Amino acid sequence: MQQRCASLLAGKRTAYTRIGTLIVVLLICGVPSLAMAQDATAPDSGNTAWMLTSTALVLFMTIPGLALFYGGLVRVQNVLSVLMQCFALTGLMTILWIICGYSLAFNTAGMEAGKITLGSFVGGLGTMFLRGVGVDSLTGDIPETVFITFQLTFAIITPALIAGAFAERMKFSAMLIFSVLWSIIVYAPLCHMAWSGDGSLFGDIIGALDFAGGNVVHINAGIAALVAAILVGKRIGYGTSAMPPHSLTLTVVGASMLWVGWFGFNAGSAVAADGTAGMAMLVTQISTATAAITWMFVEWAVHRKPSALGIVTGAVAGLVAITPASGSVGPIGALVIGAVSGVVCYWGATSLKSKLGYDDSLDAFGVHGIGGIVGALLTGVFVAEGLGGSGLAEGMTIGTQVWAQFLSIVITLLWSGVLSFIILKIVDATVGLRVEEDEERMGLDLSQHNERGYNLS
Repeated sequence: MQQRCASLLAGKRTAYTRIGTLIVVLLICGVPSLAMAQDATAPDSGNTAWMLTSTALVLFMTIPGLALFYGGLVRVQNVLSVLMQCFALTGLMTILWIICGYSLAFNTAGMEAGKITLGSFVGGLGTMFLRGVGVDSLTGDIPETVFITFQLTFAIITPALIAGAFAERMKFSAMLIFSVLWSIIVYAPLCHMAWSGDGSLFGDIIGALDFAGGNVVHINAGIAALVAAILVGKRIGYGTSAMPPHSLTLTVVGASMLWVGWFGFNAGSAVAADGTAGMAMLVTQISTATAAITWMFVEWAVHRKPSALGIVTGAVAGLVAITPASGSVGPIGALVIGAVSGVVCYWGATSLKSKLGYDDSLDAFGVHGIGGIVGALLTGVFVAEGLGGSGLAEGMTIGTQVWAQFLSIVITLLWSGVLSFIILKIVDATVGLRVEEDEERMGLDLSQHNERGYNLS
């Protein structure tokens, strides 16, 4: 009996040992799995780090990049006014984006995949003042706060681009009022049409590709700039007096900053540290370099000498043109887009402007508007896998994709052009668009800000 009890006890101990071992194995193997399941909704640290970096790079494009690029192009009595415009817009657009801009651009209330609804054109107001956004909120696998700030930097630079068209003659107060109304009425809805997901007009209904802002930023800003340049009127002495840039040194430095910052603009639009971001970075470099050299050789052939102003303007044209295509095309497409944008934007900033007679002070339309159109159209061609692109969507051909791109361009031109005209007329009727003649001759640095960009004593 004792032996039998001992045997039973030994059997129980063996069973307990086996159960204990199984529990240990389950804990070793299962706890990490459980932890992984719990972390499935946690942000991806690598993607988040890249998006934090990209956000800083895109902000760097406006201050100091665009500010210096534009600042060097104006005459000495207006340099501070341009820097002030870029800096003030950075602050003002930040506040506006938090109040309602982000909600109008990315709130998806009322949207339905494949159906045109009001939500296809503009977002709801459910996230005004970032209601419901906290430290744990996610967009994809990055914190929503990071996504909000990244998109904010786009909302900052877009109205700042327009300022190049009316530089040296618009009232500072008029610029601020126009920028606020334009960002709410024009920019935020176009951003929503392109990037808000299922049910959006451009991305879902039409099927247009705009990876980083060909329509949303460049064509949008470009056509608004053209309308503004025409309504504000030509600078005093335009066409009869020389108006050379006061500091090409600043312009080259600013253009260099734009080139570097644009990697955040394009590669950051992948919203991930992945192969798409890597290809976007590569094609951005290729297109920019190709456009810069193309513009240089065109100018060399026409004027017998290449200029620093020409090569940096060509680089910006290449940056603009590759923006809508950067997540869709490969190196071959980037080479062609860069070359074509270098030639076409040169024509737009010289021959077209001269022929039509408008005073687009810093070629905002000639570079951003025309470059954006070139890039958007060629995206429809070079997205094809056979041409090195990422491949057409199911059921799409090059012809149908180009048509989708064309439709999105037309809608952008009409939306931004008509509404910009109306907003400018409202601003003109309230505070007036243009400074007085003696103020313009004095320069906006003194007349608008009572300061000088340089101490000339």
